[in-house]
Amino acid sequence: MKTLVLFSPSELSPCSYLPDRQSRSQYVDPRLWLEPEELNTLNRMGFRRSGRLVYRPQCPGCMECIPVRLCTKAFRPGRTTRRLLKRSSGWQLSVTPADFSAEHYSLYERYISLRHSDGDMFPPTEKTFREFLTEDFGTTRFLNAHHQGRLIGTLVFDTFDDGLSSVYCFYDPDYEQYSVGTLLITHLTHLASALNLPFNYLGFWVKGCRKMEYKTRFSPLEWFRDGVWQPINPE
Repeated sequence: MKTLVLFSPSELSPCSYLPDRQSRSQYVDPRLWLEPEELNTLNRMGFRRSGRLVYRPQCPGCMECIPVRLCTKAFRPGRTTRRLLKRSSGWQLSVTPADFSAEHYSLYERYISLRHSDGDMFPPTEKTFREFLTEDFGTTRFLNAHHQGRLIGTLVFDTFDDGLSSVYCFYDPDYEQYSVGTLLITHLTHLASALNLPFNYLGFWVKGCRKMEYKTRFSPLEWFRDGVWQPINPE
């Protein structure tokens, strides 16, 4: 594996998770093509991927962004999720390459416009879709859910030697009551288990951030603290 130089900008930016904090990331040179071995190592060190940018938070005076992963073999859906699985039993699931298509972009555009019009991905464009979701290192796939021939949800995920990694989910707001994101993470966890992969990496958990709370509804979880993966203790 080649030596990777990590960069960290001098400037700070407002934190997306905690309103009173400033953020900064450490990242790998996005001009580099990363091989699977390098991606596996970085993933186990708590790095995440956004397009071709592989990064981890390095914020002054703050360590609240904690990488978490779900242990797939011991995972058992809770009662609420089991009910949702039963209600959605007619959905058709498929795994496809992470490529641009009109069907996926239409769903993404509707999702961003109706659910995240106050976020930094609004207004949605084909350019941001491609850069964020389809520019990868050849290890990314889409887990799709169709209902009655209609695409209703897509979970973007990466493949590693010890697991799968949930990157981003977008879905039809008309199916909000189904908790599409929770269902797709559940299905991806079952897929990882079937492939004998021990983990589903869920990204960062931030205590006190409402939009991150859903991650603690999955168990058993491990988190990456002090350079070691260990069972989670939410304190």
